[in-house]
Amino acid sequence: MTATSDQPSARISIGDLRGSPARRRRELIVRMLFLAAASLSIVISFLIIVSLAGQAWTFISGVDLALIVERGWFPRRDLYSIQTIVAGTVTVATIGMLVAAPLGLGAAIYLSEYASSRVRRTIKPILEILAGIPSVVLGYFALQVISPTIVDPICPGATEGFNMAAAGIGVGILITPLIASVAEDAMYAVPRSLREASYGLGARKRTTSLKIVFPAAVSGIVAALILGFSRGIGETMVVSIAAGATGGSLFTVNPCEPGQTMTAAMTALATGSDQVRGATLAFPSLFFVGLVLFVFTLVLNLVADRFVRSFRIRY
Repeated sequence: MTATSDQPSARISIGDLRGSPARRRRELIVRMLFLAAASLSIVISFLIIVSLAGQAWTFISGVDLALIVERGWFPRRDLYSIQTIVAGTVTVATIGMLVAAPLGLGAAIYLSEYASSRVRRTIKPILEILAGIPSVVLGYFALQVISPTIVDPICPGATEGFNMAAAGIGVGILITPLIASVAEDAMYAVPRSLREASYGLGARKRTTSLKIVFPAAVSGIVAALILGFSRGIGETMVVSIAAGATGGSLFTVNPCEPGQTMTAAMTALATGSDQVRGATLAFPSLFFVGLVLFVFTLVLNLVADRFVRSFRIRY
């Protein structure tokens, strides 16, 4: 005969699972703190947009729209050609990408596919540290080293070393670690089984890297390139120092000539280095340029996010 226990089995109620009232209060407080932090970032972004839009509207409503399409950005002359500084921004950022894309992707492929674990653990942190180099240092490096040694032989007669080519190369050096780090993370996340399957079919490491790993990580790689381009558009000090044209610029896409980007124009307006303190519309134009720059980078980031979501491969 089997003996049975006379003690009733312990039962756990829903209230026991929820914990004590003090514990629930603590969890609620923590949840509200996190919600407040997330909401604060959204509110700050909204306030930035509102402040930019308000002053930008003041500028648009007070300026002759014909002056916005003039072929020059000279605020002290009331010439606010937005196309001039947009063209300068795209020119510098494009040159930067021509430098950073091959260097960054090459470094990413090496670290992900060729470097040993020891080398990767050594080089990867150094590469990320390089991303923290002050841009003002790279600005003077571009002006004093890149311009006379690289740009002058290609562009003889460059104006006192100031040109958009040197600024673009400096920006490229600045964004190379960003592209390399993000792209390497995307490639390193590709499952090892894909590489082993490729090797099993007789493919070489180069073929595996370029035709298996690279396409599998294409969403992260494209996101790295777009983020690098966005970072190049937002760069200020390198362009302000190396590109010249702090007082204004004529419309040009010639990299051998001085030029001004949106960020450099905002810096000149904010510091008064372009001698426009007495101009009535100069200060509102600062916010107008800032709004254009904000929309520009926002669109790029949305495109990058959309691309990543559309082409992400799930393993």
